Amino acid sequence: MIKVSESAKEKISVLMQSEGFDPQKDFLRVGVKSGGCSGLSYDLKFDSAKGEADSFYEDNGIRILVDKKSSLYIAGTILEYSGGLNGKGLIFNNPNANRTCGCGESFSL
Repeated sequence: MIKVSESAKEKISVLMQSEGFDPQKDFLRVGVKSGGCSGLSYDLKFDSAKGEADSFYEDNGIRILVDKKSSLYIAGTILEYSGGLNGKGLIFNNPNANRTCGCGESFSL
């Protein structure tokens, strides 16, 4: 469902630990919400509990939760991390997106 690159894994693990979460037990919650300059935006947060409506995935040692609605929009996405001059942060390489904004934080189908 969602793949996590090595660079994203390292950054996510560091961020989780800095916020008091354990990457081996807790989750990265990935979602999609309305908004952003392209219509839909990604929503990332850490969570310690899986809900009944959540799908669970694990890739490269990162435990991921996705709600059912968001699953439709992000199937096949690769989560990467860039620390370059053009911007720093997690990047969604989403094969379902027809258009993305310049900052990469929103998309449309």
